[in-house]
Amino acid sequence: MWVMEPKPRYWRGASPEIHRWARENRTMPTEAEEALWEALRCKRLGGLRFRRQHAYEAYIFDFYCPEFKLIIEVDGGYHDTDFQTEKDTERDDYLLACGFRIVRLTNAEVLHQLPTALSKILQATTE
Repeated sequence: MWVMEPKPRYWRGASPEIHRWARENRTMPTEAEEALWEALRCKRLGGLRFRRQHAYEAYIFDFYCPEFKLIIEVDGGYHDTDFQTEKDTERDDYLLACGFRIVRLTNAEVLHQLPTALSKILQATTE
């Protein structure tokens, strides 16, 4: 008797491995991610609901607001390399084409200018 094997379930197009990485990332946030999460969690910023380390297709968003399809990325120093800048640009171009909005913040912005960073996020919801 022939039995069809069940298809793997891919939630939001992300593989189980991507979801595992996202779960691991949630347990080990950077200092900047932790500071920003404290400002975003529990609808603290303008009543907006955010998720952290949100898996989507082959990507993991640092923070995501589904209401506005808004992605918040907190970039460390390694994002300054030519290789990573090129990868980030390709990723952003694809996600923008999918209808997402993206706000990129540096660790320094989050850690030393949090009110300004939060203003950038709110501004992105009105564009």
